[in-house]
Amino acid sequence: MVARFKQLQSKTLFLPPPLLSVRSLSSSCAAPRIIDYNNIATDSQFRNAKIPRFGSPDAPTKGSRNGGRNKEVPRFRLSNGSKRGPRNLDSPDLELLPMQRGIKRRIREDYLGGVDDDGGVVNLDRGKVLRWYSETFRYCAVNLCLNEGKVFHANLIKIGIDPDSHLFVSLINFYAKCGALSFARRVLDEMPEKDVVSWTALISGFVAEGLGQEGVELFCEMRREGIRPNEFTLATVLRACSMVSGLEFGKQLHAEVVKGEAFTDVYVGSALVDLYAKCGEMEYADKVFFIMPEQNAVSWNVLLNGYAQLGDGHKLLILFCKMTESDMRFSNYTLSTVLKGCASSRSLRAGQVVHSMAIKIGSAFDDFISCGLVDMYSKCELANDALQVFKMIRDPDIVTWSTMISGLDQQGQKLQAVELFRLMMQSGLRPNQFSLSTVVSTATDLGDPHFCKSIHACIWKFHFESDLSVSNALITMYMKLGLVYDGLKVFSAMSQKDVVSWNALLSGYHDGESSDQGPMIFKKMLTEGLMPNQYTFISTLRSCTSQLNASFGKQVHAYLLKSNLCTDGHVGIALIDMYSKCRCLDDVELIFNRLSERDIFTWTVLIAGYAQTDNQGEKALGFFNRMHREGVKANEFTLASCLSACAGIASLINGQQLHSWAIKSGHFCDVYVASALVDMYGKCGCIDDAEMIFKSIETVDTVLWNTMICGHSKHGQNEKALQSFGAMLNKDVQPNGVSFIGVLSACSHMGLVEEGKKHFHLMSELYGIAPSVDHYACMVDILGRAGRFSELESFIQHMKIAPNTLIWETVLGACKIHGNVEMGEKAAQKLFEIDPDEDSSYIWLSNIYAAKGRWNDVSRIRALMSSRGVKKEPGCSWVEVDAKTHVFLSQDASHPRLTDIYQKLEDLHQRLQSIGYTPNTHYVLHNVPDAVKKENLFHHSERLALAFALVSNANGGRIRIFKNLRICGDCHEFMKGVSDITNKEIVIRDSNRFHHFHNGICSCKDYW
Repeated sequence: MVARFKQLQSKTLFLPPPLLSVRSLSSSCAAPRIIDYNNIATDSQFRNAKIPRFGSPDAPTKGSRNGGRNKEVPRFRLSNGSKRGPRNLDSPDLELLPMQRGIKRRIREDYLGGVDDDGGVVNLDRGKVLRWYSETFRYCAVNLCLNEGKVFHANLIKIGIDPDSHLFVSLINFYAKCGALSFARRVLDEMPEKDVVSWTALISGFVAEGLGQEGVELFCEMRREGIRPNEFTLATVLRACSMVSGLEFGKQLHAEVVKGEAFTDVYVGSALVDLYAKCGEMEYADKVFFIMPEQNAVSWNVLLNGYAQLGDGHKLLILFCKMTESDMRFSNYTLSTVLKGCASSRSLRAGQVVHSMAIKIGSAFDDFISCGLVDMYSKCELANDALQVFKMIRDPDIVTWSTMISGLDQQGQKLQAVELFRLMMQSGLRPNQFSLSTVVSTATDLGDPHFCKSIHACIWKFHFESDLSVSNALITMYMKLGLVYDGLKVFSAMSQKDVVSWNALLSGYHDGESSDQGPMIFKKMLTEGLMPNQYTFISTLRSCTSQLNASFGKQVHAYLLKSNLCTDGHVGIALIDMYSKCRCLDDVELIFNRLSERDIFTWTVLIAGYAQTDNQGEKALGFFNRMHREGVKANEFTLASCLSACAGIASLINGQQLHSWAIKSGHFCDVYVASALVDMYGKCGCIDDAEMIFKSIETVDTVLWNTMICGHSKHGQNEKALQSFGAMLNKDVQPNGVSFIGVLSACSHMGLVEEGKKHFHLMSELYGIAPSVDHYACMVDILGRAGRFSELESFIQHMKIAPNTLIWETVLGACKIHGNVEMGEKAAQKLFEIDPDEDSSYIWLSNIYAAKGRWNDVSRIRALMSSRGVKKEPGCSWVEVDAKTHVFLSQDASHPRLTDIYQKLEDLHQRLQSIGYTPNTHYVLHNVPDAVKKENLFHHSERLALAFALVSNANGGRIRIFKNLRICGDCHEFMKGVSDITNKEIVIRDSNRFHHFHNGICSCKDYW
């Protein structure tokens, strides 16, 4: 190009050098050098002037679009986010040549042949001028010299020569490549006859600027004018379709390619492959690629990159093998693309082969390949290998730093990721939004609020607070830390929010007191016009679960049905969890059966839902068996849920089978399974087995200690409960609220009033645990069982929370023990107001009256129950014999071995009476003769269960009976006697606790 300039210069052509403008930069670029145009150079000086070459001290920097001037051309942001846009043609550069008149005079006289009297051009060698200008505009386009090109264009207009088609195309191409698209379009509009070359030049300019939609519209306009596209036009417009994911229009172009027989062109074929690949239609991309008559490196790379973008590493590796077999030379870009596929498919071996290939061709330190290697090793969980590659990079850029930080974060090396971020900052490299988003995620997982806020300050320092991805990460960070207000502040300050922003906000309203805000946020999101995705629905459903808000949950379910998202596995899990927690079990099973795919997580949520629902343990175990039949392997959470179901229904046989399953599957050492086993054995009456498992566990956390403490307390081993609590503190394990519930319960059953009061105060004063209603209920039970009613009344008055059903039921139970009618009436009245449908309140008050012989009041309470439609829950006991559960009601006459049962009971009564046992009719709270009362006691459900167990010769010498109500005093004495005369240990779990009867003594020491 420079040689062409010199050739033209030898033909007496003198035009202003490109740097002759008001300002130009000195060679050092330290300060502008002002050129004084009042002192215009002489003709001889012009003749001897050299056109400066780009790259010389006096030339504009290569790639500069403003010709090296230190006054920047204004830039504005286009709607699609492109920073480059048309320049203002009315720039001062067009008016800043005072010597322009002299230049024109020299051109006319020395090159064009002279001027007439009116200033018109004569003897014009038009062909030479057009060729020279065409070359000049091409030179300006290549070097992006927009302002110099404008000057030449202005001179061309002043000369008055009409451009030919070649010069028009050169002008369009010049303006388009310099980003001045509006002027490129103006030049096209001035063409008397537009052809496909000029249209293609304009379309290429728009596409090069990232304006794919505008490029497609220009193509449509060209076709409306009847101009047929050539292969270059089609390739360019296909590229535009790729930018805007215009698959349907691209298919129409594909048809035009086939009709116009342009498919043989390798660029058109590559553009089609690129279109289908970027639109995710890899089957079409494959077909087009393999029927292309010729494939080049570009088309191979396009198809490889398509598979890499979709994360289909397996097919990408197969394609790369075909490429190497075809003897096609691959580039560094090819290897970096293949590494991306290895990373997505976690193909370590293939990635190592690519690494060796890069070393072999000397490209191991290429920026793209190095970054790909770091990403590949990180995704393959070899963070240390990734770090070794990273350390070998001489000058890693921000992308490589970000990839390495992200790799360490994903491998759980949080502190190392933070340290690497600190080193990056020390190197003077400015972080980008990706590195900041990653370090925010790392800070979130570390859980240090102070460090998290320092990262937030760093984001402000580098002005990334308005970046959408960074803001979304910040909201998620604050929500996970429980700093809901801070997260809300970040959300409110965002000028632009997407569905991820709303999902991040909703994630903070799953649990706790603020969960009621979840549905409101969901509604607001809909009013803002955003379309929720599956994560939005999951978060909203979790809020409904926390609030037991089945009503709004059903509305969300209806929205899901409209959106066809109900079959999504994660959404299905959230729905099952919500309905099961809200006790809508019919809906749970319906949703579960409609799921197209059911993985272990779906099964676990279903089983856990039934296990946590009263009297649904058998159904939970039924689903576990069904899961096993369908070939789904249980994990530790599934086993823990099933063990919880066994504990709920006191099914020891099933619990023991699950125990063996846990040992065989290797889940026995898992903390969740171990804790569930301890709980199951404890609730099935095998506290010794529970303690044995507890002692076999190496690492015991707070949950396990709590399970053991509460287990001892429930079994009447109150001294052991307090000893376990002391051992827990000695092991430096921090107690929580549940720990103190077990301790206070033990104090209550032992009558340790002062000890209980001491622990209650230590809980808040020493450990900072605010008392819950359960702690207050334990203290009420301690005082009530001890008969200290005046102190009890004062305690309730000074509680920091309002007394609820549990508090007043505890008071009423204490009044029943001590026969305190006045306090009992007060407690019962409170219960009638809070929950008028609960039968136990009426029964207990009626029993208090009956114990005092106030039969009229008994009749009044029973009439009140009848008028309100409240029915007494019948007494029920069950016993497990030969892996089968047998249930008995009071005065049951339905069991097939009824005769044997009553015969055994009669025998037991006679033997007990012979050693002094007399039925205590005071526990029959009906105004009937003593004979009837004795008959009533004889038929209590726990006695029937005991007789059946004895008749069946229950193995192991230990009989376990479970009862839904509190055992009566006479049955308690009866069980003590039977344990003595039969030499068997009898374990009864009633609604409050376990009673271990052995050798005529109960573990409760008659204090229950």
